[in-house]
Amino acid sequence: MTSTPRLDERTYQVRTFGCQMNVHDSERISGLLEDAGYAPVEGTTEPDLVVFNTCAVRENADNKLYGNLGNLRAVKDNHPGMQIAVGGCLAQKDQKTIIDKAPWVDVVFGTHNIGSLPTLLERSRHNQQAELEILESLETFPSTLPTKRDSTYSGWVSISVGCNNTCTFCIVPALRGKEKDRRPGEILAEVQALVDAGAVEVTLLGQNVNTYGVEFGDRGAFAKLLRACGSIEGLERVRFTSPHPASFTDDVIDAMAETPNVMPQLHMPLQSGSDRILKEMRRSYRSKKFLGILDKVRERIPHAAVTTDIIVGFPGETEQDFQDTLDVVEASRFSSAFTFQYSIRPGTPAGEMENQVPKAVVQERFERLTALQDRISAEETAKLVGTRQELLVTNHSGSKDAATGRLAGRAPDNRLVHFSVPEGAEVPRPGDVVTVTVTASHPYFLIADPSAEDPEGYVLRRSRAGDAWDLAQAASCGVPSPGAGAADAEGTAGSAGVSLGMPTLRPA
Repeated sequence: MTSTPRLDERTYQVRTFGCQMNVHDSERISGLLEDAGYAPVEGTTEPDLVVFNTCAVRENADNKLYGNLGNLRAVKDNHPGMQIAVGGCLAQKDQKTIIDKAPWVDVVFGTHNIGSLPTLLERSRHNQQAELEILESLETFPSTLPTKRDSTYSGWVSISVGCNNTCTFCIVPALRGKEKDRRPGEILAEVQALVDAGAVEVTLLGQNVNTYGVEFGDRGAFAKLLRACGSIEGLERVRFTSPHPASFTDDVIDAMAETPNVMPQLHMPLQSGSDRILKEMRRSYRSKKFLGILDKVRERIPHAAVTTDIIVGFPGETEQDFQDTLDVVEASRFSSAFTFQYSIRPGTPAGEMENQVPKAVVQERFERLTALQDRISAEETAKLVGTRQELLVTNHSGSKDAATGRLAGRAPDNRLVHFSVPEGAEVPRPGDVVTVTVTASHPYFLIADPSAEDPEGYVLRRSRAGDAWDLAQAASCGVPSPGAGAADAEGTAGSAGVSLGMPTLRPA
């Protein structure tokens, strides 16, 4: 192997596949690398290090990783000193298989030893060989590691890692281990630090947030944590993901309803509406309990938006089972649903079950389910036309926003709203808050095009988070970013298109 550049000249890129937990882990990976002297790659330059943070939940996860690794082989051959590292759930599962299939990979690390990555990279360079290190239990709680946040105005905060459930379709407990909870004081200190740095929104993360506290013997800990977040000055929005219906309790609903900065949004994974299939999945709730939870939430929080996860084609699923799912979806009125076609995951009980549903049947059912959810989502968003919505302006836009001149923001219920700025009005920065009137709806987003003649149609509140965005932009390129490129030199709306600058991870 050839000699490498000095470490302080080396650049990196992290490519993230999978869930919010992986996104947050990638922030930790970036923080570790920058703490070790790496710099993020700029533009289209090939980085000196590529780190894949992988997912093992879906069937195509393997193909996605190995396809990317194959594409990088020639790049690495022409880039002396380049390194490739693979981490995350698929690395925890496949381990040495990754090096066997892609021997040009330099480092493989697991979900339990993220903090070892810089050392493994240096060891690989020194020894001129691949380094594999997979631990079977957590080495260091991820939130104690250095972090490079993707956003100045919003942050992820892990409250636990791992899961104690044994769902038959899920590989996650085998890869991330049993649930480990952080102490409340540590969590609140991290939240406070984010707020002190300019953030106005946090999302509390865990594989099953509402069992938080089981490790230290307090079954009411999650509701208490939500209420404690409500007392943090400057924290305007609190979200969490994901709870489990079997352990979702009334004290959490009360905390959501009674804590003003906890947003009216709930992600509640259904997985199936068939009680028979739920039993086969080893999901310890039934459809009646699930619908009862939604009734209680909407009684206390009438405008709450509820999203969900649904698996189509679980082994043995009959047409009646699938109809039961359609019935529960109709009754639930989800604002959106993440729908998945069941795929066999090696190492899971469901993967060894008989009566695997034929692919063509799964596809047909999947299309019926998505058509139903599209209709429900369209009906629910249409109800919001004419309402006033307070939006946290984001640092990314939709595919058509550059052409339309619109910006994007998230409503309290987390719905995406594309909005325009009236001619002559001040343009918000990412992290600022605007209040607009919804003028049109689509199934999965809203439109707000206020009129310049209506002084109440567009109201801007500049925020600490917007100030933090400007500071970050100045630090990265020396040019403050009023309006994130959507304004003229005076910071007001003109005829130019929108350019929002920072890249963002979009869900697969």
